[in-house]
Amino acid sequence: MDKTAKSILVKQLALDYGFEHIGIAKAAFMDEEARRLTDWLAQGKHGKMSYMERHFDLRVDPTKLVPGAKSVISLSFNYHTTLNQKDSEAPKIASYAYGRDYHKVLKKKLKQMLANLQEKLGNFNARIFVDSAPVLERDWAKRAGVGWVGKHTLLLNPKHGSYFFLAEIICDLDLDVDHPIKDHCGTCTRCIDACPTDAISPEGYVLDGSKCISYATIELKEAIPSYFQDKMENWMFGCDICQQVCPWNRFAKQHNEADFEPKQQTMEMSKQAWEEITEEVFFELFKGTPIMRTKYEGLRRNIEFLKKEKG
Repeated sequence: MDKTAKSILVKQLALDYGFEHIGIAKAAFMDEEARRLTDWLAQGKHGKMSYMERHFDLRVDPTKLVPGAKSVISLSFNYHTTLNQKDSEAPKIASYAYGRDYHKVLKKKLKQMLANLQEKLGNFNARIFVDSAPVLERDWAKRAGVGWVGKHTLLLNPKHGSYFFLAEIICDLDLDVDHPIKDHCGTCTRCIDACPTDAISPEGYVLDGSKCISYATIELKEAIPSYFQDKMENWMFGCDICQQVCPWNRFAKQHNEADFEPKQQTMEMSKQAWEEITEEVFFELFKGTPIMRTKYEGLRRNIEFLKKEKG
C-alpha cells in the first residue's frame, strides 16, 4: 500500500470512529511555535501552570515523543450541545464538561483505531495523545489544516466552529501531508470585546492564561485573585464566552456521542442546590467527568467566590 492509500485509510478509519476532521502534518521540529511559547512563558502568561514550563523539548519536537516519527495525525471530535442548565441563575459549567471525561472517551476510540490500523498496515511505532502530554495540539491541528487559530486562540473550523476536542497520533508512518488553511477571523473582534477579564490581547491571538476564567476556576489551586471580582459572569467551572459570541459557531452541530450527554440531575440543579452541594452529591454527580479535576474543595471555592460577587 503506497503512502497515499495509507493516508486515505487513516482518514476513513478516523471518520468511522466518530472524528470529524482529520489532518496530517510532517513530524518536525516546531521552530516558530518554540519561539512563541518561549515568549509566552517569559511574560508569565501561564500563571501558576508550572507544568507548561516542563518538557519544553518534548512539546516542540515530536521525534522525542516517538523515535523515528514521520507524521502527526491530528483529529477533532465534536462536543457541541444545544442543552443548557435549566436555572438561568445557577452557577455555570463550560459545555465541554457536561458529560464523561473526554480523555477517557477519546483514548478508548484512538486505541481501537490504532489497533485496527496496525492490523491492516502491519506493526508500526505510534503513540496516542488526548490533552494529557506535552503536545502542542492546537498548533499541530493548524499545521495539519484541521482549522485556523482564532483571535481567542482556540482552533476554528469553517464548517463546525470551535466546539471540539483535539487528539493526535504521532507515528513513524510516512503519510501524505495536508496544508494549513486560511485565517477567516478578518476584522471581527467579538471574542476580544466579550471577554470580561481582558484575557485576550487587544489584537487577538494571544491569551493571558492567568486572566482567563477557565484558569481561575480549574487550573488555579489557591484562592481566586481579587482581579476576578465582579468579572466571573457566574462561571463556576470553565467558561464558554469567547465561543458563544464567535460567529463561526453558528455552524456548530449537536454532537452524537452518548458519553458526552449530561446527567439530567446536573442540568436541573437550582442555584440554591449548587450553593448547598455536599461532597457526597459532588462525587455521585461528577465521578468520571472533567469536573473532578477541580475537586470538591475547588468547586466550593468557586461557588463561594461567585456568592461574594453578588453580595
